[in-house]
Amino acid sequence: MNTPQRHSTQSLRDLTLTIGPFVVLAVALLLAAYYVLDPTPPKKVVLATGVEQGAYAAFGKRYAALLKEQGIEVELRSTQGTAENLALLRAPQSGVDLAFVQGGFDDLPAAAETEDAPSTLVSLGSLFYEPIWLFYREDSAQRLLHADTLSSLPQLAGWRLNIGAPGSGIQHLMDGMLEANHLAAPQLTLLREPAAAAVAALLAGESDALALASAPESQAVQTLLSTPGIRLFDFAQAEAYSRRFAFMRPLVLPRGVVDLAGDVPAHDVHLVAPAATLVAREGTHPALIQLFVQAAQKIHGGAGWFQRKGDFPSPLNTERALAKEAQRFYQNGVPVLQRHLPFGVANLIDRMWPVVVSILAMLLPFTRVLPPVYQLRIRRRVFRWYEQLREIEARSGTESRQTLLDQLDELESRVSRVSVPLAYTDELYALRSHIALVRTRLGDATGAALTPPPARSPA
Repeated sequence: MNTPQRHSTQSLRDLTLTIGPFVVLAVALLLAAYYVLDPTPPKKVVLATGVEQGAYAAFGKRYAALLKEQGIEVELRSTQGTAENLALLRAPQSGVDLAFVQGGFDDLPAAAETEDAPSTLVSLGSLFYEPIWLFYREDSAQRLLHADTLSSLPQLAGWRLNIGAPGSGIQHLMDGMLEANHLAAPQLTLLREPAAAAVAALLAGESDALALASAPESQAVQTLLSTPGIRLFDFAQAEAYSRRFAFMRPLVLPRGVVDLAGDVPAHDVHLVAPAATLVAREGTHPALIQLFVQAAQKIHGGAGWFQRKGDFPSPLNTERALAKEAQRFYQNGVPVLQRHLPFGVANLIDRMWPVVVSILAMLLPFTRVLPPVYQLRIRRRVFRWYEQLREIEARSGTESRQTLLDQLDELESRVSRVSVPLAYTDELYALRSHIALVRTRLGDATGAALTPPPARSPA
């Protein structure tokens, strides 16, 4: 190996040995922070939706398609509705991470809280209005009321009303509304069938009325709105219902919005509606919450029958505490990095940069120690030979001159193989000059014994 290359390799080795422990410490802290923060979201998540062919199921498929683009697999879990969804969220063994929840359902009562059934759930925001659709047969109104229309809920006495399967959100809502109208089970026949079977029963005349709580995109709602002989109940007291039930909002289904050409409906219809929300376990990965809220903006952010563009998703009308990551989204929108980088990279930087900055700030004082340590390592390579040189000089009066000169030759040979960076060569040359000085003091500056010059004969 030639001399310049040897000097370069040696300097790199010293630099590595000096900075190495510092780098190892920094990497260890970063790895520990990565393990604690866990910035990478899981690749699979379970979303509880609702009944097949319902609005929740339809929206769930759209969420799954959007998150698949980010490498996240969304498993859709069909359920009977809100009550079952909440039960699954509270049961750790169920594996459900998020679920659609209808407004009006309070969280787990305090008396039922246990370690196995935690009640702490967080909301990602309200997604859309979920009107209460009360469809009834026109011939039933003529037969039971001797009128073409049903004008108030107390008139349902004596009717066969289907309020959905156990576990569905509409059953919970209708129980409260019927109670507010002083209607009890003996006064009317309550049927509890799933949505698909309930629609079939209404169309077949096996029931007189059917209550649904669903977005207008629901196939059942679309079918019944366009079926002759089936009427939609007009909640003339919609404002009063919204005052009695804080989670409800009065809505208006505009005339002709279903079918402009056919003028369906033929007049404005008043409805009441809770807001559907997306609810997650409190420990759900923040990156997943960010992805779901962004997907919600794409899916529910447009204009519809009951909202204008940008009304949803919303942090309002959630009934539960808003997840911190969702609150961040509603305040600041999509993170800046995610607008320009792939989600995985942007999410990693977004979650790790505060920790990286903190680690650098903590390690910065240690960087002041590195230059002195490096300088000490280089100078030690030179100064370590001074001890031997001093010993040789100290023995000048006790050992033979030739022995000491031989030791100086050996020392000089070893020093000649010492390599230091150019910035420190003055110290190396100083060592070599000091060796020469000691040699001179021993009486042989050139490596041979000095003898006095012969006296000149007189001329």
